[in-house]
Amino acid sequence: MEFISLEEFYRSICNGGSSIVPEGISKELGQFNVFDTNELLAQNSGKKGKMPYNRRLYYKISLISGRSTAEYADKVIDIEKYGLLFATPKVPYNYTSEDEEHSAVFCVFSPDFITRSNTGFMLDELPIFSPGSIPVFELTEDEFQYLRTVFSKMRTEQASDYAFKYDLIRTYVMELIHQGQKLQPASVLYPKHSASERVSSLFVELLERQFPIESNQQRIGLRTAKDYADRLAVHVNHLNKVLKENTGRTTTEVIGNRITQEAKILLKQTNWTVSEIAYCLGFEEVAHFSNFFRKQTQITPNSFRN
Repeated sequence: MEFISLEEFYRSICNGGSSIVPEGISKELGQFNVFDTNELLAQNSGKKGKMPYNRRLYYKISLISGRSTAEYADKVIDIEKYGLLFATPKVPYNYTSEDEEHSAVFCVFSPDFITRSNTGFMLDELPIFSPGSIPVFELTEDEFQYLRTVFSKMRTEQASDYAFKYDLIRTYVMELIHQGQKLQPASVLYPKHSASERVSSLFVELLERQFPIESNQQRIGLRTAKDYADRLAVHVNHLNKVLKENTGRTTTEVIGNRITQEAKILLKQTNWTVSEIAYCLGFEEVAHFSNFFRKQTQITPNSFRN
């Protein structure tokens, strides 16, 4: 799996040039920038850069105009006219334009750009970036025009000599995030806090900590329903009951679905052997992994990869 840094991102969108690559970006904390794809195309003589499907070491918020397809992990989401797209370092993504009139404005920023010290919380604590959330939203024309204005304000401030411009830009970034969260289902924004739902939430958090797999030497530490129950200090039967009530699935089913999702990503985006992937996902024998994957998807790992 390849991980794209901000520096690599800048170089990719200017086709190897350096005219828009900030000096010292690898050393600067809290890096931020905002772009318009029409201007990038003009700078690069109309050549469209190819966006690889990979995890990136930065956050990105895109406002899209035109029919396109967003691909997250093993999900594909169609955007008919206007869309708002959130990307995090945790999940690989790509989106493809299906329309000649397609355009977008987007901002990119490092994890250090918005910290607890200047907002009161970390980005990954927000519902928009929580595990399992849908990070792509279709917009009405009014919503699109409103958010386009927010991006315009960010660009105006970035070009200004105002001493506190990045503090102001952070408020615009947070406005984009809050607008995205308002588009989420109420159940995501206002979760209940019963004891069973708290156990379910802690389980999901613990499960997501096992991923992403970043090296073929890395191995998930928790593999079975009992592993998770022991870590949460509850009986495995109680954990099963809680998850069944809150998700409609057993602990083993939830774990299996998440492992399958990661297996698909690794099979698609790495050149690791099936044996290496099996090891990373906690299987002692490659045959056990192959049987598991076939049961989950009805095809073999090699068939999925090819």
